[in-house]
This record gives sequence, structure tokens and C-alpha cells, in this order.
Amino acid sequence: MRFILVSLLLLAIASAPSIVLGENNIDSSLVEAGQHVIWSYPGLTPPQSLYDSISAGHVAGIIFFKGNTGTNISDVVASFNAANEASPTKLPLLLMTDQEGGAVRRLPGEPVKNAKQMCSDGTAGAGGTGAGENLRSVGMNMNLAPVLDVYRTSGNFIDQYGRSFSNNMTTVGICGTEFMEAQRAAGVISTVKHFPGLGAAPAGQNTDLTAVTLNLTLSEIRSVDEQPYCAAIDAGAEVVMASWAVYPALDPNLPAGFSSEIIRSELRGRLKFEGVTITDAIEAGSLSLFGDNGDRAILASQAGMDLLLASARNVTQGSDIVRALANALDNGTLDTKAFKDATERIKKLRESLA
Repeated sequence: MRFILVSLLLLAIASAPSIVLGENNIDSSLVEAGQHVIWSYPGLTPPQSLYDSISAGHVAGIIFFKGNTGTNISDVVASFNAANEASPTKLPLLLMTDQEGGAVRRLPGEPVKNAKQMCSDGTAGAGGTGAGENLRSVGMNMNLAPVLDVYRTSGNFIDQYGRSFSNNMTTVGICGTEFMEAQRAAGVISTVKHFPGLGAAPAGQNTDLTAVTLNLTLSEIRSVDEQPYCAAIDAGAEVVMASWAVYPALDPNLPAGFSSEIIRSELRGRLKFEGVTITDAIEAGSLSLFGDNGDRAILASQAGMDLLLASARNVTQGSDIVRALANALDNGTLDTKAFKDATERIKKLRESLA
């Protein structure tokens, strides 16, 4: 059933009518599409094509990995900001990384402890301060942390490296919010993840590599996995990252980041989240049935995802996604009003950095 539904969705994208537009219309659509895409690049030296795309207004932000963060990272960040001065958007770039703590750090230094350690010894707030100050010291302004997953069994996927604060949903909410608020005070945007939760994923069930289905009851999802998000949203969470797992109790066919039921109805409707949503890696192995990067970007946007994380460390990936979104806007595959609403949410987030 899931395969049939996916095939129909991809067919609808592929068969949408094409429209021939003038150069100004194409440029306008590319700029609007670009406001939704986070790009990545390989190695220590960014390619000129990335700088050109930034100046053209086709880049909302950059994600940095350990392979990008050499001793010259501050200079690289400054060079991106310099290129962005020519962008028609006149908005700061979202410059982000994964600095959860412990084993999941792209920059050396704080937070040295993982989330589980921070929470157990009462230093989650200090960890958020450390992460925020570390990112700010090299010019970054957004962290893809904290993790709000409530782990179920010791050593499972999210507990393997102590990425979950606790196996208690209330404790996760408290520690995650402390980390988030401290990071905000340090001038860095937080991203709470992976909605509605990966805490029940067994060891080895990694959506980066393979499809994952979590057969939880609706009651358990709402009373356990979503509870930390309620606390974070009440505390003003700016960004929520969606999981690529499938949750049959909420949507039997689609991963969370492709599911309007989960993003629009559950996260925005039931939990009243009004901030920005961001996908996990759009190139994730769990999405192998969902077409290419452009197809996936369109599906995610249709579901209500605002920012699309092109994290394959390949500049062509970002460019392909921007063009696919622009074409989908121009031929009516994407709802113009919904897309513009998402653009406004992203604009507000970026303006908060000015």
C-alpha cells in the first residue's frame, strides 16, 4: 500500500504541467525557492559555485560538518557572510552545525558531556551555554540540537551515544528546555529534534541508512514522545526538526517529514507550534522509495516542512533542490500561498539574527 501511494505522489510531481516563463520570473522563483534550502559542501575550501549561489539569493543557510571545520572555519564563515551581502534577500544566513555534546560535535570544545550526562548531573543549561558560545566564537548562529527523544531501552539507537537526556519524558522536557534557553541567551537558534520522536528506535535502526517504522500507539506517542516538545514549544522553541521514521498510528504510509498529518495536523494543529520546521537529511537512506532529491524536497514542502536540509556535502544537491522547488512553484505543483507562508516564517527567523 505504501509503495502504491508513493508511486502516485511521484507521478503527480512528474506529470505536473510545465510553464515557460521569462527570465525574471525564473530568477524570482529561484530566489524564493532558495530561501528554503540549507546547503552543504565538501572539505575545508568551499567551491566558487557556492559563493555564487549565495550572492544570487539561492541559499538560506549552510550546514557544517567536521570535515568543514578546520582552523580556518571562522574565515570561511566570514567569507560566506561577505558573499551574502550581494544577495537580493538582505537576510542573514543560517549558519548551523550539530553540536549536541559528547560524541556528536562538529567543533572541538563544549559541550564535552553528552546529553545524558548533562541531564544526570544538572548541567544541561551549562551545556547549552557552552554550545552557544562555541558556535558564536566561529560565527555560526544555529545549532541542530537539543535532541528531545525519550529513549526506551539502554543502548538503543538514540541512547547509544547518550544523545537522549533521559528515559523519562518530563526530565527530557526539563533538560532540553534548559539547554535550549541557555543556547538562546548565548545568541544561537536551537533546533529540537526528531519530531515526533526516535526514542523507541532499536539499536541499528538509523533513518540515515534504512527505513524505520515505529509501531507505537497514538497514546504512547502523545503521552511520552511528544511531551518534551510541549515543554519546548511553551518555552518558545524556534525550530523543530522532523524525523524520517514512519509512525503508523499517525500516518501509516509516509515518514513524518513527508506527512501533512504529522506536520500540519499534529505539530502545528494539536501542539500549536508556530515556528520553523526543518527536515533531517534529505538524502537519507530511509527515503530511497521517494525519488530523487528534488522529488523529496517537493514532498516535504507539500507536507509543511519549511527548511530542507541538503547535507550530502555536495553543492550540486542544493542547486538541484532549489531548481526543483522553483519549477514546482511555477507549474502549480506547490501551493503558492502555503509556500509563501513558509517563506515568511523563515524570513522572521533569519531577521531575528540581524
